[in-house]
Amino acid sequence: MTIIKTAIAAIAASGIMTGAALAGGMGAKDIVDTAAANDDFETLVAAVQAAELVDTLKGDGPFTVFAPTDAAFEALGATVEELLLPENREQLTAILTYHVVPGKVMSTDLVDDTTAATVQGQEITIDLDNGPMINDANVVTADIETSNGVIHVIDKVIMPEGIM
Repeated sequence: MTIIKTAIAAIAASGIMTGAALAGGMGAKDIVDTAAANDDFETLVAAVQAAELVDTLKGDGPFTVFAPTDAAFEALGATVEELLLPENREQLTAILTYHVVPGKVMSTDLVDDTTAATVQGQEITIDLDNGPMINDANVVTADIETSNGVIHVIDKVIMPEGIM
């Protein structure tokens, strides 16, 4: 992807904290271990376990994960508890894999008004006009580097078409 100055300016102007600050500068842990070490991702980690995606996200990658916080999952209400049930694994897997893009996409790689194919199969939209957004979720922390990719923290659970 092309590195563009507007993406850097948008991210800097939005005042989002860098991933290095959040992760304490550590990049040795994989995506799952990095998320598990952060108190804001307890629901995400539980969902990844319920969907049996732990081994996949511990794999070589690289992966880019747009990781919703616990508060983002709470906004879904009782739906989260239902999604974690074994009989809803297929739906949960579709939602979680919609938050994953193959490859390592850093914030400086983002291009305004473009789309990216997710592991789930549908596309997400990148908007940099009012700070970095993925669909209608704000990127609140960017560039948490891991041994097998990168995590960008978002403030909303994004949903693929046809789910919920």
